Amino acid sequence: MSTPNIFWFIPTHGDSRYLGTTKGARPVNADYLKQVAVAADTLGYDGVLLPTGRSCEDAWIVASSLINATTRLKFLVAIRPGLSTPGLAVRMASTFDRLSNGRLLINVVTGGDQGELEADGLYADHTKRYEISREFFKVWRASMAGEGGAAGYDFEGKHIQVKGAKTLYPAVQKPYPPLYFGGSSEPAHELAAEQMDVYLTWGEPPAAVAEKLADIRARAAKHGRTLKFGIRLHVIVRETNEEAWRAADELISHLDDDTIAKAQAAFAKMDSVGQRRMAALHGGRRDQLEVSPNLWAGVGLVRGGAGTALVGDPETVAARMREYADLGIETFILSGYPHLEESYRFAELVFPLLGKGTEQGEQSITGPFGEMMASDILPRKAA
Repeated sequence: MSTPNIFWFIPTHGDSRYLGTTKGARPVNADYLKQVAVAADTLGYDGVLLPTGRSCEDAWIVASSLINATTRLKFLVAIRPGLSTPGLAVRMASTFDRLSNGRLLINVVTGGDQGELEADGLYADHTKRYEISREFFKVWRASMAGEGGAAGYDFEGKHIQVKGAKTLYPAVQKPYPPLYFGGSSEPAHELAAEQMDVYLTWGEPPAAVAEKLADIRARAAKHGRTLKFGIRLHVIVRETNEEAWRAADELISHLDDDTIAKAQAAFAKMDSVGQRRMAALHGGRRDQLEVSPNLWAGVGLVRGGAGTALVGDPETVAARMREYADLGIETFILSGYPHLEESYRFAELVFPLLGKGTEQGEQSITGPFGEMMASDILPRKAA
């Protein structure tokens, strides 16, 4: 397993020690989000994902506020075709990439809650959204890459028409910031194969992930393209497996059946194939949450989107990550509750097993590593 890319998560939709209750909850404000971002940056995470939707603070504004608080961290920020025009999205992406000196990654979000989309003014079913997305990113990619020269890029599609599309302030990354995309439907796989750079899957059992990746590879080959792959997971890692499973149980210990039923009913109304696949892993039941060895679906009882977590001691979690890496996964986008503490826990316990963080951390320390004892006794080096 080569050294993977490890991303963390900026919890703009809230954070807590427990799901489904205000107990252990904390306010999401500029100071807290900065703490999480700075932690991820200094610990050696490669990037952070910012969620999108009306349940979150706006991802572009939050990410922009964190540029100067960080030095190397990349920001995976969503573009949602149909909610903005390609030209506006080009200018936003170019500006962010320039101001951050090439630290922008684009998260292409086509799916979502139909009711939320209609509230935002987008009346388009699943099929139409993918038609819009395909046209949108043809224009976006061409404009970012400078196709059409000084005259700009012209496009006449079913849903999108532009004349002279271009950007006067090109992005730092060429030909454009990489496009990350996740989706489990047939149109989603085809869009990924045709236009995206990195395909993301939610944390399904390895056999199911392997099947999806094989389909994407085959479709991409027909377009003469290759993609990279990533996976979105939660993590619950502790020094022993027993501690990790207790922490998983504690995370949902204040979650009542009524809240689970309401959440599952809401998910059932969505037209997202990926969300249906997440829900099918557990069926809303608490008694069958380990859906694959050390892959726990408890988060998905109430959380939309990514609903599974790797649970175990450091060696076990690293081994499960290697299983995904053997399938072709290069990027792991992780999170844990609460996000600040868990970013440290995962980095301290698992990074050394993945070849991450250790060298950079040791080089950055100019004095004793750890707490001094009895005035001048150095901490013993860990085995």
